[in-house]
Amino acid sequence: MRRVAVVSLLLPLLLAGCGDDKDAYCDAVQDHQKDLSETLGDGSPDALLKALGTFQDLADQAPADITDEWQQVIRSLKSLKQALQDAGVDPATYDRAHPPASLTTDEKKKIDAAAADVGSGATLQALSDLDQQARDVCHTPLTV
Repeated sequence: MRRVAVVSLLLPLLLAGCGDDKDAYCDAVQDHQKDLSETLGDGSPDALLKALGTFQDLADQAPADITDEWQQVIRSLKSLKQALQDAGVDPATYDRAHPPASLTTDEKKKIDAAAADVGSGATLQALSDLDQQARDVCHTPLTV
């Protein structure tokens, strides 16, 4: 409860300090909302990886108070993308239960670790926080 009170007291100060950064970021959120919704909503197993470029653009325009959250999301997705690339695996068709025969045990471990980081509490919390921030500050969610 105390956290909510502190946040509610500080929010106007944070918003006032954002100024142009906030406006540019909110414009970017609105500009990317439809595309991000389509990308994440297509049901493909590599949807988050497809959204990486959009996430990076949003992170580049984000106010300083949410940089850490964007970096958590981007770092984890880049690690997964790199692990899949290093193993020569197509993210769209990779099936953990039935990996390609050419996949080494070490490559599978690296992919599993990177995927676990993407699905970790820290990354999921960061995504949730970023969406909530977009709703609170920009008055629009990241996706529709």
